[in-house]
Amino acid sequence: MPVNSALVSADHATGASSECALAIVPVQIKVAKGSKTINTYAFLDPGSSATFCTENLMNQLNVRGRRTEILLRTMGQERPVKSYELTGLEVGSIDGSVYIDLPKVYTQPKIPVSKENLLNILDLEKWPYLKEIELKRIDADIEILIGINVPKAMEPWQIVNSQRNGPYAVKTVLGWVVNGPLHSCSSTNETGLISVTANRISMENLKDLLIRQYNHDFPEKDYDEKREMSVEDKLFMSIATSSVELKNGHYHLPLPFRDKDATLPNNYEMAAQRMLNLAKRFKKDSAYANEYATFMEDVLRKGYAEKVPQEQLQMSNGHVWYIPHHGVYHKQKAKLRVVFDCSCSYKGESLNSKLLQGPDLTNPLLGVLLRFRHERIAIMADIEAMYYQVRVLHHHCDFLRFLWWPQGDVNQPLEIYRMNVHLFGAVSSPSIANFALKQTGTDNSERYSSQVIDTIKHSFYVDDCLRSVASVKEAIMLTKDLREACTLGGFTLNKWVSNSGEVLETIPQNYRAPLLKQLNLDCEKPPLERALGIQWNILKDVLTFRVTVKNQAPTRRTILSIVSSIYDPLGFLSPFVLKAKQILQRLCHGKYGWDEIIPMEVMKPWQRWLAEVDQLSRFEVDRCMKPENFGFIKTAELHHFCDASELGYGTVSYLKLTDSSKNVHVTFVLGKARVIPLKRMTVPRLELAAATLAVKVDRMLRKELHMELKDSTFWTDSTVVLKYIHNQTKRFHTYVANRIAVIHNLSQPHQWRYVCSGDNPADDASRGLQIESLLNSTRWLNGPHFLTKENSEWPKIPEDLNCLSSDDVEVKREITTNYLNLQNNATTRIIEHYSSWSKLLRAVAWWLRLKKLLMLRTQRDKALVMDSKWKVEQKGLTPENLDEAEKSIIRYDQQRFFDPELTLLRKGKHIKSDSSIHKLDPILDEGILMIGGRLSKAALP
Repeated sequence: MPVNSALVSADHATGASSECALAIVPVQIKVAKGSKTINTYAFLDPGSSATFCTENLMNQLNVRGRRTEILLRTMGQERPVKSYELTGLEVGSIDGSVYIDLPKVYTQPKIPVSKENLLNILDLEKWPYLKEIELKRIDADIEILIGINVPKAMEPWQIVNSQRNGPYAVKTVLGWVVNGPLHSCSSTNETGLISVTANRISMENLKDLLIRQYNHDFPEKDYDEKREMSVEDKLFMSIATSSVELKNGHYHLPLPFRDKDATLPNNYEMAAQRMLNLAKRFKKDSAYANEYATFMEDVLRKGYAEKVPQEQLQMSNGHVWYIPHHGVYHKQKAKLRVVFDCSCSYKGESLNSKLLQGPDLTNPLLGVLLRFRHERIAIMADIEAMYYQVRVLHHHCDFLRFLWWPQGDVNQPLEIYRMNVHLFGAVSSPSIANFALKQTGTDNSERYSSQVIDTIKHSFYVDDCLRSVASVKEAIMLTKDLREACTLGGFTLNKWVSNSGEVLETIPQNYRAPLLKQLNLDCEKPPLERALGIQWNILKDVLTFRVTVKNQAPTRRTILSIVSSIYDPLGFLSPFVLKAKQILQRLCHGKYGWDEIIPMEVMKPWQRWLAEVDQLSRFEVDRCMKPENFGFIKTAELHHFCDASELGYGTVSYLKLTDSSKNVHVTFVLGKARVIPLKRMTVPRLELAAATLAVKVDRMLRKELHMELKDSTFWTDSTVVLKYIHNQTKRFHTYVANRIAVIHNLSQPHQWRYVCSGDNPADDASRGLQIESLLNSTRWLNGPHFLTKENSEWPKIPEDLNCLSSDDVEVKREITTNYLNLQNNATTRIIEHYSSWSKLLRAVAWWLRLKKLLMLRTQRDKALVMDSKWKVEQKGLTPENLDEAEKSIIRYDQQRFFDPELTLLRKGKHIKSDSSIHKLDPILDEGILMIGGRLSKAALP
């Protein structure tokens, strides 16, 4: 059976040490809504993000989970192991007074914790300050490890702090646990083995890769239809629009609570415990501590946060929440950012669970990039600390409290602070920040030009601004006015970049990108910059690609990781990337595990493709869609080419520009290359899928290009697809009919034209290209040569597009039925008599009852007749009577029209291929013909 993979890492060195007490507590385990309970010990492991139980416990509970495979990392080594994934379990205190739902639980042969780490009474007597602790003991093994993904089990209800380097005790919902050393620090372990447990399970890495790949491959899905806001999104917008106000140069917005009277429990102790953990990290990593302190001091200095006044410290109205925080590093920048953990749960509640997320107000990345390529002069900037520029209404600030040490000195007592701004980490902050930015454009629409307002509303992707304009003068004016307008909303634009030295000269050095601040623009070469993840060579004004591949074991997971790392939202490299996607599909079809070394027959093409990745640095494409000195655009039109093969299908789109001097230029806009579905399809159907993709891409581009466009033209080398599109009379099977409906909805038949395969650039998208072929291909980036010519010189349209043969497998056959003079028996007379289905059912049911009674009487068994439920004296019809009547009608009618098929199926034979129902894969069920269809191939139990 196919095995799904999860990724688990567990570092564990077994040993016989009893030097430390671990958080082990007696519990009850049971199946949700079940009555059978198992008494066992649970190890509460806050260092684990997964929950595990033993296979023995699974057997005792008499449950069986889904087979899966997890990747165990043990002291840096990795090995896949089989496991069961269990759901629907509950853990409770040993007295059964409280139960907690468990998330997915993964089985292992044993839990890597010894009962020697269980504190005994003698150990407890050594520490008098723990004498009030009540520890319960049972005769059982440690059968379950509960990770941090069960926060209710971890929440500290009461803490007895450590004294003289001894253990400390924590009361949880499951009972008291004791942690820490049991002897002095100088004692040694005779065995030399130390027991260390640190388990991790992370399905997010794989999940994120798959989601990222899907969103990259299928962006047109967001344009399929107009999406209405949800009820919660409408509530968010109502709160934002009714509450927003501009004060002291910044927009003020409330925390958008689901419930306006929301309250939260006091979680100070939990936040303080997190700070103790952070202090340990600081002591181990001084560089991390210094960067963290610098960030926090910057937050306080700029007024993003403030110390809570003494008289407000003891608030108890449920409007206080302490947010733990931690530091993360940017992937491309060696810079630490402090993230506030608004999802952290205490007693089952968190700040994020109380907040509305809000609608996605971020501009589509694809649109921002496309418009960035419009004109010759490009500018790029970044909003400084975007989220922190939007202030929180004062009465909500205490929901954003946090703990910190004065000057970051962990030797000083913790102090209480609160944020005055919306946080990086709150689920609502992205929508809040985007709302405030767009509000800046709305509120200043009469003070600034439409170009400035359009830039504010449509040229930002989160905090990054990308815009292109026609001239240096226009760019200088735009940068000046844009900076002023954004400042009015509290947003400061910095890290300015431009391909024009003249534009950069007008921007103060301290507002330029870091690498451009000290640059002598007259003689020094500008560096590479990143434009929404794409490398931009400012000097040459080209977009480039560079992929760094780490030396990793060749598995499905690593291949997916490498393929996903090629960031190419516009699809310039899609024919090359398709080759790797085909390798992934082969592995998927072969049902190889995510962490299984790929077989040799796949290894060779993978190594060949991998060897070519370094050559991607040679690939360059002009950032601007127009060549230098190209005149005023008179007309612009999109041309979409589509194609499919037995290897893949795809599209490529070009923009044909004509200036006032009748100069013509064709430029690449967007490419898509996809593998074919795992379930094999005919090439005509794949060609139709490619054509459907082309019209969806057209709708997407017409919305995002923000240009005046003539009618689009669609090109395919499939005359079958063209005949389907031009057909007016034939009826198609469902697959074809649905896609033709989409094509007709988004285009007109006259927009579709024929191109021979040799001139179709989408052929590259359907088959893939090696890197050298891609680098040397002019057809892929520039389109076929005839696009630059007059329409009269385009390939001729076939003359027989309206002549679609009735023998085409996708055309529904028209069945002519001749009336047969069937035997006019009782059933026929009853069926012909009634026009109402319900009345017919009842009549047939009564008739069947009478028939049954007469049959019984012929057997002269009066006792059976008197006792039979079919006797005439019985009052009313039962549901069973009506059900049998319905089946009887169906059997009778099927016998009239499908007698040969029924005869063959009753004999266990296959029906003939010329039967009208052969494609439906019919089966017999209770003597009734049923459609077999796809269910026979489904993975059903």
